[in-house]
Amino acid sequence: MSGNHERALDALLRRGRLRRLEARSGIDFSSNDYLGLAQSPELNAAVEDALNRGVPIGSGGSRLLRGNHDEHERLEAEAAAFFGAESALYFGSGFGANTALFSTLPARGDLIVYDELIHASAHDGMRLSRAEALAARHNDAQSFDEVLSAWRDGGGLGTPWIAVESLYSMDGDSAPLDELAEVASRYDAMLLIDEAHATGVFGPDGRGLAAHLDGASNVISLHTCGKALGSSGALVIAPLQVRDFLINRARAFIYATAPSPLIAATVRAALNLCRTQPQRRERLQGLIAYTASALARHSHITPSGSQIQPIIVGADATAVSLACAMKARGYDIRAIRPPTVPEGTARLRISITLNADETAIDGVAAALEEAQAGLAV
Repeated sequence: MSGNHERALDALLRRGRLRRLEARSGIDFSSNDYLGLAQSPELNAAVEDALNRGVPIGSGGSRLLRGNHDEHERLEAEAAAFFGAESALYFGSGFGANTALFSTLPARGDLIVYDELIHASAHDGMRLSRAEALAARHNDAQSFDEVLSAWRDGGGLGTPWIAVESLYSMDGDSAPLDELAEVASRYDAMLLIDEAHATGVFGPDGRGLAAHLDGASNVISLHTCGKALGSSGALVIAPLQVRDFLINRARAFIYATAPSPLIAATVRAALNLCRTQPQRRERLQGLIAYTASALARHSHITPSGSQIQPIIVGADATAVSLACAMKARGYDIRAIRPPTVPEGTARLRISITLNADETAIDGVAAALEEAQAGLAV
């Protein structure tokens, strides 16, 4: 390892930001397995069925070589129908899909206007893009309008791209999608919506917060499969022409080994469970409401309104100490620090899933109150 690497790691350690991998322990309040599907009997059965049908584990190559499998195409056809759009394209990860979208679709002369809190994968894609990229204030449709208006007034002639998440992973708040759709219409803009944390949880059949916009000619949505769907990969839901362009131009698709056909079969099963088991979403919504009440009662925390509840403490060291205190009490809750979140907003991120029940939630709320009081002494 070079001296530069060693110095960088030492600097992270001094600032309390050195990351280490940790084994799973305690009750799950940190995963994105919102519907409890990752270890469900239903998905285990889907895997067993696929293996019995001879579906391979590995794809053997990229989709444009021999890696394309019937299971990929079946998943994409069913996903397009499920989300009410012309087409779907399956990627190996949400990060890779976002990188592909932003690096491939906006062209030189276009403008990407993105929410200032958008995911790191979008930033990586924008760095590879030939288009200019400008930030808008978080969840502020007027800010998007102002940026686009100034760009047009300054001679911008290309296609504008509005990029947001429907539900933000660190704050648990949702975007003003209808207002943003109106802005997109006024400027003939494309609207890129990352539904990663809304897929499976919100909307009809779990189709996300932007379900009513899917299928529009200027809307592209991304639905990751490794969160509420309990599997892995990501589906880009888009007009057919966009799908064809990605297949021909997206380096993250062309040169990547195709996702496992076995996992594609599992994702198909997960989409079917979203449609046929609405009780999972209903149960989760009940737990979200229960958590809001419990936290307000014990710690006076304002609820986010979603399955993601941040506990913002400010200082990195405080967040780490609080996470350790919760772990010692048997609850798996992680500290989130900059640069994942803005400076001065280090936090705990409480994730509500079907892997915990009301008793566990009561325990978390009480333990959090106790741990916070202990740190304040």
